[in-house]
Amino acid sequence: MKEIKIFAPATVANLSCGFDVLGCCLDSVGDEMTIRKNDLKKVRITKISGQDLPMETDKNVAGVAVLSLLDHLNENQGFDIEIDKRIKPGSGIGSSAASSAGAVFAVNKLLGEPLKHKELVQFAMKGEFLASGNAHADNVAPALLGGFNLVRSYEPLEIVSLPTPHELRMVVLHPLIEIKTRDSRAIIKQNVSLKKAINQWGNLAAFVSALYTEDYALMGRSLKDEIVEPVRSILIPFFEELEKISSEQGALGFGISGSGPSVFAMCKGDEVAAEVYKSFKKFYSSKEIEFDIHVSEINKTGVKIL
Repeated sequence: MKEIKIFAPATVANLSCGFDVLGCCLDSVGDEMTIRKNDLKKVRITKISGQDLPMETDKNVAGVAVLSLLDHLNENQGFDIEIDKRIKPGSGIGSSAASSAGAVFAVNKLLGEPLKHKELVQFAMKGEFLASGNAHADNVAPALLGGFNLVRSYEPLEIVSLPTPHELRMVVLHPLIEIKTRDSRAIIKQNVSLKKAINQWGNLAAFVSALYTEDYALMGRSLKDEIVEPVRSILIPFFEELEKISSEQGALGFGISGSGPSVFAMCKGDEVAAEVYKSFKKFYSSKEIEFDIHVSEINKTGVKIL
């Protein structure tokens, strides 16, 4: 196989209770990428449509991720990368992660799959480091593996794949303003109180348990963040109003997607998700704020071959 076309999915990271360690994969939003072998022994970004992003390989997250993978494999095969960028950078739904994860998935496939998908996470993280200055895995892991994923440890890297309750739906609202992950991380306090830390890890543990038991009510009670969201929410227009609407329409929980400005409402079933979608859309339209909005099931497989 000399060429492959893939769907690289968007993701929702943190999920309120799991800053930098928890994320899930979306099914209806993502980039499309075409990667083909070349005879030049070089990695090239040959085309980017949809967004204005660097074409230089060492300044593009997909290029950096692939270079890291090829270096690890001691492989000199060249590749050309085309990106149809449908996830806006700075949206908070894993734009850089999609490009990084999609690129290493495709190159690994074209090389005959020398590595398992979990082993690709560390190379996709190189793209995240380029984008944000932090090599976090809570977006790239679900993008590559699908479903919900927990980063148990970064040193050494250990990813735990979690169950996906079949009725879960995500409504994601993206106000069309850009919040760079690097900037959003800079405002986070580096020290937290023991009380808040206890509450946070209690919620994270409960959320993981709820995924296994399909306890939707417990999932909702666990989607709380006393550490990061109170700081970041001030950057998002009408955050508190959206949270109230989410609750009134029956969503399980509400929070910031990644570093924002996107927000998510986790819902049980299509009917609730549809009501949240309509209410979010009506409210934001009345505020004359440009936005994108998506309803998605949880993608259980991650990157897909088209």
